[in-house]
Amino acid sequence: MSRRTSLKITDERERQLEKASEIVASGPDDDPPMSVVIDAALAHLIQSEANIREARDELDPMTIQRFNTAVLGLQYRTQVVCLWR
Repeated sequence: MSRRTSLKITDERERQLEKASEIVASGPDDDPPMSVVIDAALAHLIQSEANIREARDELDPMTIQRFNTAVLGLQYRTQVVCLWR
């Protein structure tokens, strides 16, 4: 990962941040800072990947496929593949 000093907020990224902010907010009047929203999204990504890895030892491949996302995907119970990049 390269480190950058600025984050370009495109229209699509702004929409995603707004939706994520609604999920993270503790109520309709809460407006969490962007850093909290990003931290929550990163924690969720890391936990989801760990959960998928653990579940592949307990569940059949067809069940695991139901939990694949555009970011994480399990293929044939052998590896977790990041489809994001």
